[in-house]
Amino acid sequence: MRTVLSFFMIFLFYASSPYVAQVSEALDSITANQSIQDGGSLVSAGGTFELGFFSTGLPSRRYLGIWYKKVATMTVVWVANRVTPLADSVGTLKVTGSGSLVLLNANGSEIWSSNSSTDARNPVAQLLDSGNLVVKDVDGTGSGFLLWQSFDYPTDTLLAGMKMGRNRTTGFERYLTSWKSIDDPSPGNFTYKIDPNGFPQSLLRQGSVVKFRSGPWNGVRYSGMPNLDPNPYYSYEFVLDDDEIYYHFELLDSSFISRLVLSSNGIVQRFTWIDRTQGWTLYLTVPIDNCDTYALCGAYGSCKIDESPVCRCLTGFTPRYSQEWDILDWSHGCVRKTPLDCGKDIFVKYPGVKLPDTGNSWFNKTMDLQECKEICKKNCSCMAYSTLDIRGGGTGCLQWFGELIDIRELNQNGQDLYIRMAASESDLLQSKQTKQKLFISLAVSFGVVSLCLVLTFCILQNKRKKMKHLKGDNSECQKEDLELPVFDLGTVAIATNNFSEENKLGEGGFGPVYKGVLEDGQEIAVKKLSRYSRQGLHEFKNEVLFISKLQHRNLVKLLGCCIQEEVLLIYEFMPNNSLDSCLFDQNQRKLLGWSTRFGIINGIARGLLYLHQDSRLRIIHRDLKAGNILLDNEMNPKISDFGSAKCFVGNETEANTLRVVGTYGYMSPEYAIDGVFSIKSDVFSYGVLVLETVSGKRNRGFCHPDHCHNLVGHAWRLFTEDRSMELVDELVESYNTAEVLRSIHVALLCVQQCPEDRPSMSALILMLGSDNELPLPKEPGFYNERKLLPESTFGHLVHSPNEVTMTSLSPR
Repeated sequence: MRTVLSFFMIFLFYASSPYVAQVSEALDSITANQSIQDGGSLVSAGGTFELGFFSTGLPSRRYLGIWYKKVATMTVVWVANRVTPLADSVGTLKVTGSGSLVLLNANGSEIWSSNSSTDARNPVAQLLDSGNLVVKDVDGTGSGFLLWQSFDYPTDTLLAGMKMGRNRTTGFERYLTSWKSIDDPSPGNFTYKIDPNGFPQSLLRQGSVVKFRSGPWNGVRYSGMPNLDPNPYYSYEFVLDDDEIYYHFELLDSSFISRLVLSSNGIVQRFTWIDRTQGWTLYLTVPIDNCDTYALCGAYGSCKIDESPVCRCLTGFTPRYSQEWDILDWSHGCVRKTPLDCGKDIFVKYPGVKLPDTGNSWFNKTMDLQECKEICKKNCSCMAYSTLDIRGGGTGCLQWFGELIDIRELNQNGQDLYIRMAASESDLLQSKQTKQKLFISLAVSFGVVSLCLVLTFCILQNKRKKMKHLKGDNSECQKEDLELPVFDLGTVAIATNNFSEENKLGEGGFGPVYKGVLEDGQEIAVKKLSRYSRQGLHEFKNEVLFISKLQHRNLVKLLGCCIQEEVLLIYEFMPNNSLDSCLFDQNQRKLLGWSTRFGIINGIARGLLYLHQDSRLRIIHRDLKAGNILLDNEMNPKISDFGSAKCFVGNETEANTLRVVGTYGYMSPEYAIDGVFSIKSDVFSYGVLVLETVSGKRNRGFCHPDHCHNLVGHAWRLFTEDRSMELVDELVESYNTAEVLRSIHVALLCVQQCPEDRPSMSALILMLGSDNELPLPKEPGFYNERKLLPESTFGHLVHSPNEVTMTSLSPR
């Protein structure tokens, strides 16, 4: 009996000891008599989340946070002391007798507190399997009164069950704040919160400047997020009642893991965990394109991403300052052509749009659309109205007062907006719309017929088999209508000084490229189809059919074409030329600091993600290389040259071709050898491009005194020997070590031999933008040491300005 009693007393001693809380991973809670020190942790009952101490970029900065335990170690979802890190590894978390959580440093000074003091009798801090850290006053039955919870104080992540919004009675607000950088969890410059003014909507701000607006909730989704569709894995809801305004989501499948994150560069991303790949996959992102930029087209302007330029005035409106509008400065928006006359005004329907900014709006949940119209018509200050809730045929009324801002035309899930117009505009509007439809039909028909005639003529001139090849290449992707502005040949000739040699920028497979300046001062780049180009026709067709449909900040913009005598493509001009002209030039390379290079690496990744996943067409570039990355005046990268691109339809993920077109040093093994290409082919090319950007050296032709590997092989050797930092360009004076190592690690994951081992672009962007632990890469493709041959050995191939481009040869 004494032995049993002694054992029981010893058990009680250790069970209540703070030391146990430091070392036992089984504990999910601590009481006022316990604490956790650096090295100890709490683990939720189901093992999903862990709370403890961690470091990011600098080991000397320690934080208390919560991260995933079961699936992705160190994917941090909440940070307590993000403003004041611990200066060493001596930190203690404890629960005070009054029910507050406090974090103490080595001197016992308080550096963070939950400030939840109350008259608690038995306070307990517990980490729940939802990721919520709660403090409860527990009674004798085991239940308790909630004193504080981390879900009320989110950092950059919204988990299932969390609310983003505010209490309308107390004014208490929950919102996301970005990390300062990927390795600095202190509050960054971006916030994502619900604006309660008018009808509530979510706003993404950089400082005080609005960068993106979700649009109002329409009962199914946010008006400005048409891709937010119901799914079987999680539900989402927007709640607006007398007490609260908030958005939240709930998991419908307990095995499904998802989180919403505001990244340090101001992008809202939803990630889902994929067990098969053991990684996070990007499911949704905003903003997604230029038309998501808040108020891009100004008041009464409308943005349409499939058009160039993307901004136009709504019908019945004209640019406020036409000269600024013509040089693509749309910030001042548009004004009415005809002033309003309140008693005689009409309402014109604008279908399929993202509803304008609701900051100055009024709503009623019970009215029907006709009642909404009548009330708006009687109020001379009411500028527009729409249905509030689109479910069940539509209910409710939403009205706007003041200028209508941030409208965009949507290809799917848009809403009808009724805008107040002068009665005299009625007949003119109907007549103009009819004429516009007729003009567009004739213009498109004429353009397509003219293009076909030009192509047919060129094809016949270059052999009948060429025509047979083009006919055989007509896929579903090529059934898209052409929507390109047509330039007059004389205008382009004047702009390029009649295509003079002084204006020539270079030459590719399509033909020569010239710099030009239009009459309004806009700089352009003009691609001219060479009469002697074997691949020019195919490239021209691809450029017109693909890039005219693509609009993204990291893709070069196609402004229009010309098919009069000459076949021309007109692009925006990139003042800093191509990446290879900067990266591989001894003098220019010095201008590429690490922050610029890392921005280029991330920008190219975002452009590829758009091509592979977010664009209307699913595009495989097939010739991604430094020469096809153009740099604007701020050194932002833009992917160009879609002459070799291929489009996938439906659920296609892989294809085979007898016509292998690409560039030595960038092509994946399966594509170069077997002609098999997929999105993973582009991933391989991207990996090579990252290594070149880090090192300032070309993959092809790379030489090293210790071995005969190319740059990829050299990077692999350094990685396996834990010497990756030796790969950094010697001309880079300062850099972020964590970013460099992560970039090289990610690049080696991209160039693995097997396509199945390479990450998708969505997973890759996550890897670059977080501090998650990365999987170890396997041996890269083309790793065998090669025997370097004289450059003349490759003389029979067609040379581009900086690289060798390979294509299968057709018999003459």
